[in-house]
Amino acid sequence: MEQRPKKLLEQVQDVIRVKHYSYQTEKTYIYWIRRYILFHNKRHPKDMGSAEIEAFLTHLAVNENVAASTQNQALHAVLFLYKEVLKQ
Repeated sequence: MEQRPKKLLEQVQDVIRVKHYSYQTEKTYIYWIRRYILFHNKRHPKDMGSAEIEAFLTHLAVNENVAASTQNQALHAVLFLYKEVLKQ
């Protein structure tokens, strides 16, 4: 029986665990990556780039009035996705 390809968030979870990040970091990164994807109408991150990241972070700051530290947390989660999981 052939295994199905892992979903993107499962891949994120695998990389986080290989790197021995804390469970809280895992939950937080997956939360922000999911929000990023949903914000862009479920587009795959490999089809997006810096313009979409900037739009997402701007939305958080302007429309949701998140603190700078929260915006930074979202940024690091998305950067982790691109650098460590998608290898871009």
